[in-house]
Amino acid sequence: MEVVQNNIDDLNAELCIKIKPEDYKESVESGLKQFRKNVNMPGFRPGQAPMAIVKKKYGKSVLADELNKLVSKGLQDHIEGNKLNVLGNPLPKEDAETGDWDNPSNFEFVYEIGLAPEIKVSVDKKGKFDYYLVKIEDDMINGEVENIRRRYGKLVPVEKAEEQDMLLGQFQELDENGKPKADGIMHSSTVNIQFLEDEKVKKSLTGKKVGDTFKLDPDSVSKGDSDKAAMLGVKVEELADINSEFNFTVTEIKRMEMADLDQEFYDKVFGEGNVKSEDEMRAKIAEEIQNVYKRDSDYLLRKDIQDKLIEKAKIDLPEEFLKKWIMASNEKPITKEQLENDFPEYSKGLRWQLIENHLVKDNDIKVEHEEVINYTKGVIAQNFGRYGMPVPEDKELTEMAENSLKNQDEIRQIYQNLFDTKLMGLFKEKFAIKEKEISLDDMKAKFEN
Repeated sequence: MEVVQNNIDDLNAELCIKIKPEDYKESVESGLKQFRKNVNMPGFRPGQAPMAIVKKKYGKSVLADELNKLVSKGLQDHIEGNKLNVLGNPLPKEDAETGDWDNPSNFEFVYEIGLAPEIKVSVDKKGKFDYYLVKIEDDMINGEVENIRRRYGKLVPVEKAEEQDMLLGQFQELDENGKPKADGIMHSSTVNIQFLEDEKVKKSLTGKKVGDTFKLDPDSVSKGDSDKAAMLGVKVEELADINSEFNFTVTEIKRMEMADLDQEFYDKVFGEGNVKSEDEMRAKIAEEIQNVYKRDSDYLLRKDIQDKLIEKAKIDLPEEFLKKWIMASNEKPITKEQLENDFPEYSKGLRWQLIENHLVKDNDIKVEHEEVINYTKGVIAQNFGRYGMPVPEDKELTEMAENSLKNQDEIRQIYQNLFDTKLMGLFKEKFAIKEKEISLDDMKAKFEN
């Protein structure tokens, strides 16, 4: 077997695979013998059918299988042996195959390949970028302080409801005369005024007192059928038969009394001794809010760097080949119009992928298995903490991480996350990056644009 490469230009080539009878004859005969052992033909005992009949019936199929194996191996060996950086997969060239399937002799198969261009891009202080940080305003800190104080506060009974309060009471179904319905629905429930979306309903409940009875539409204080059914103590499928009005009698009103700003509170929230005053607490909260928005800051920085490097690299692609390959390999049928619409975004992503691969190789960026394990252990530990559960011992964490990494999609995503993190570290180290504070509204506008 011989593979001949014909370069069309710097980005396109054809591979001609020339196959002679001696390349496939022995394997085809062996395949037919195996077929003969297993095939059942009318009039012959299993495995005893004449070879001539087996060959006539199955010869082309066996030949096609063997030629396909040879072609695949020839393509792979040539690409790997010549260290070709191909894009997509080789595509058979239309009407280029030669050979007589009825009288097999020499065969030729021609495949088109797209070649990746040489990437010339560097990371140094000549690259200047802004790193946008959200300016943490006092009202943002105040809001978070209030949220935390509520979270660690306690519910206390009050006599008159305000907008932040909860009404505990009883729904009672009414008949057509507005009187309590005999054997009607009667169920205790809770209405949290703070989270109601209808401002009119919210206002009507504000000022209610313990012992008040008034008409209340369950739809106006619930979110969806499941929530309404729970409020009334019925099954969801029973709601369709309920057309009555309801009274609601307030039995209790609860208000969240915010936690005091004292050392006990600081220790509960931030760990013992880590925060010792309101000023330190506010500084800690500002740092935590900033860390949340830093993910957005990193995203904008990465996008700016991507756009700049793609523009600077001036990467040409074998576009016609890639379009043919996408049409041929796409799992779902795609029209030419769809392809033309989507191709600019696809080609931009491919250009960035080529740049990323170049930077990873040029800067010897690697992700070791131990890093993947530690990263996964960290994610699992965070999940336990998020649900208020104790974090397992290190040995158990390691076992859980290794089991998680049996999922190929998950391990690919983790490797990508770690490579992304290391690339971002490279950018921050090598480029000239200037921090720039902007308002939260300006940050949101940058995302919208």
